[in-house]
Amino acid sequence: MKLNRIAQLQRREFLRRSAQLGLAGVAAPWALNLAAIGQAAAADSSGGYKALVCLFLYGGNDYGATLMPADAAGHANLVTLRGGNGGGNLVTPRASLAATTLSPRIALTGPGASGTQLAMSPALGALKPLFDAGQLGWLLNVGTLIQPTTKAQYQAASVPLPPKLFSHNDQQSVWQAGGTEGSTKGWGGTIGDLFLNANSTSTFTCINASSNAVFMSGQQAVQYQVSNNGAVPINGIQTSLFGSTQCAQALRSLITAPRTNWMEAEYNRVTARSITAEGIVKSALPATLPFSTVFDTTSSLHRQLQMVARLIAARSTLGAQRQVFFVSLGGFDNHDFLVDQHPGLLTQVGSGLATFHAALTELGGADRVTTFTGSDFGRTLTSNGDGSDHGWGSHHIVMGGAVQGRRFWGDMPVLANNGPSDVGQGRLLPSTSVDQLAATLAKWMGVSDTEMRTVVPNIGNFSVKDLGFFSP
Repeated sequence: MKLNRIAQLQRREFLRRSAQLGLAGVAAPWALNLAAIGQAAAADSSGGYKALVCLFLYGGNDYGATLMPADAAGHANLVTLRGGNGGGNLVTPRASLAATTLSPRIALTGPGASGTQLAMSPALGALKPLFDAGQLGWLLNVGTLIQPTTKAQYQAASVPLPPKLFSHNDQQSVWQAGGTEGSTKGWGGTIGDLFLNANSTSTFTCINASSNAVFMSGQQAVQYQVSNNGAVPINGIQTSLFGSTQCAQALRSLITAPRTNWMEAEYNRVTARSITAEGIVKSALPATLPFSTVFDTTSSLHRQLQMVARLIAARSTLGAQRQVFFVSLGGFDNHDFLVDQHPGLLTQVGSGLATFHAALTELGGADRVTTFTGSDFGRTLTSNGDGSDHGWGSHHIVMGGAVQGRRFWGDMPVLANNGPSDVGQGRLLPSTSVDQLAATLAKWMGVSDTEMRTVVPNIGNFSVKDLGFFSP
């Protein structure tokens, strides 16, 4: 075989597969835009800076313990449904919901809306002022769908359904990327693809302050990963190596010098760019915080959100006009110990998001950033005795200064075991698709209608493509 005849094809294939396999997301030298050679951007980045922040709740958040009926009949129904072995001990007492009962400016809609009044878990109490101020709302019964689906269609399998429903890894991927585990491109990263040329340093278009997530990978945009302390340095070149500065210098030369072999050359080129990017981030983040808002540094989520706020404050130095961020919190697979574990998780979510919004307000950028939550799936409405099992539809937060909040978007489902909104065991059939959520956020970022199918290929299956989070 004459390898020299396909050298260019090999190099091109290496670049393509490196991006697809997510090699750029697993370590600092690779947490860069490997394909940034041919940047492509074709979206409207006028109107100043904008950013999306995705908070993903790994494990499948229990919607019934997050946003619940507070009216007498609805609450009593929930207690009956979730009684388990403890006679309703999985349900927050109605008297405890007074402070977090929500008064929307627009009435609930949907088959389960009549007479229903909703309240957040008391653990989310820090978010109540934001809801009341119209800067936060709830998207009801959202989940993975390929097209609008009725219960009869689901039961007859007469329409295409999301693959591998109720599987953690697969549904995380379907939520973030529209495909099962192994998908290589998410809708956050695809939004990033369209704005690479809007940023003078394209490396900082998609920034992950948590673990690697397919949500942040695009065709060209690849997530740049940061720690709670900032950019992740390459060990051995920032300080002395084996007690020797000469060793550190030698290592730097080995991993950045030009090479004749195309694979070595490409690896060293990307590594050199990683070192440069680390220097930019290090200089962009001042030693003192650019805001006085105090985050709880004992909380992993608080630390991630604090870093995102610092990076947003440094957006001019980073050369960013459009950015997508990712943070996460795990522990939501509460088959057991729901009452013991779930409130503490929601406390982190509520206090973390409220503190993050306060920091953005202090920076004067709250109306430039929209934050939203996602999760593998919802959970069963019925109890297994000490928790809940894998479900489908769920309720999620949309927050930001540009959000026209103090309302519920989407339809309130009927909370009834094997009812019209339930496909079995209290698994809600989503009435709103993640695709519609993605399209609404992408439009706010500046993605045009003609480009929308690049971000959300199935959006044409839905008549409502803008859920109305923002003013026209």
